[in-house]
Amino acid sequence: MNIGFVGVGRMGANMARRLRDRSFHVTAVYDTNRAAATSLAQELGCAASQDLSEVTAESDVIFTVVSDDAAMREIFSGGADNLLVNARDKLFINCATISPQVHVDVEKLAHKAGAQTLEACMASSITQAREGSLYLMCGGSEDAFRKAEPILKELGSAVRFIGKTGEAAKVKALVNMVMNINTAGLAEGLALGAALGLDLEMLREIFSQTGAASRVLETDGEDMQNREHTCFFSAAHAAKDSGIALELARSLSLDLLLARATKGQYDRMIAEGLGELDKSGIAELTFKDRHKHSGDHV
Repeated sequence: MNIGFVGVGRMGANMARRLRDRSFHVTAVYDTNRAAATSLAQELGCAASQDLSEVTAESDVIFTVVSDDAAMREIFSGGADNLLVNARDKLFINCATISPQVHVDVEKLAHKAGAQTLEACMASSITQAREGSLYLMCGGSEDAFRKAEPILKELGSAVRFIGKTGEAAKVKALVNMVMNINTAGLAEGLALGAALGLDLEMLREIFSQTGAASRVLETDGEDMQNREHTCFFSAAHAAKDSGIALELARSLSLDLLLARATKGQYDRMIAEGLGELDKSGIAELTFKDRHKHSGDHV
């Protein structure tokens, strides 16, 4: 089985490496960042395709890991060159965190071209992509899921079928919305602790043993304390994903105050040139001695 990748940034590249290590035949990679695609292709011994249609031609299964709704629409329906050129009998596994409706629209386009799609939303990060321990939430037809499952099990320690196309994307949006809220809350708790003169290692340890415990405390707490914001999940992506959840809420006339406030903080990071920091960088807005505006928020 030949496998192609479209979008070989931090996640896509490590997924491709993992499948290569598990003896899958990665035949083609594509990215708008040509240098990244060429470098990975040399590493994997495959083609760095110049056109999207080349990836489809060289592959039976194509993973897409792109940045947002617009990028997803572009690769499937943008101009003369797109992934659905001569796509009959191909399977597209779409892993980006995008709006549920975009997954639905892409599925319809793929069906017209005689192809299948599956959304495989990832609730994990770069390390898990490389190790094959992603948490994968899948949406689409059961037939597409069964075809993809043997590959997905090499990428994920948990592979869960949620339901029809769009349903997994809804769950992923909520996962990231709550994660982002937890991250913002942790940053404020640690910032206030620092302003009060408390020992932050002691505070983090007590948080971990009480109702203040959370997964982001494990992944981001020490980084917030030490100002170590190497990017695993960027503030820009956090803003985008919270925005997807808020749009779902708006469509149902729900007002989610915490989600709105959190997105506002991540939007502020982007506006101030901090969008490519890890989401833990939200602490730079809350600690009193770190940021030019932080005193307004402690």
